[in-house]
Amino acid sequence: MDPKQQPVTTARAGVLSLNINSKSALYAAYMPFLKNGGLFIPTAKHYGPGDEVFMLLQLMDDPARLAVKGRITWITPANAQNNKTQGVGVQFTPDEGGNAVKIKIEQILANALGSSRPTHTL
Repeated sequence: MDPKQQPVTTARAGVLSLNINSKSALYAAYMPFLKNGGLFIPTAKHYGPGDEVFMLLQLMDDPARLAVKGRITWITPANAQNNKTQGVGVQFTPDEGGNAVKIKIEQILANALGSSRPTHTL
């Protein structure tokens, strides 16, 4: 293939909104194995690895929406194996917002993080 024809991916900003209203849904979406933590967000929008996104998260009964920046770490396409939900894995940025969301999620999931229950992520 001619090097001039190589596909070029550019990061594009996007806004993802997620309302997690149960501890089990949060457990299924949270990715503690990523440095700085992260979430799986169901979406049909098309993103590429490394794309920057801005997330608005609402957790449980908390009426506040948490704003956090992140980067796409993987994509689960439509019709994925084992009927996995289509969406993206987003790693929190290592800033104040990302750290605050990671701490809040880990406090909510304190006893569940070592569980072997299946998640959207692995």
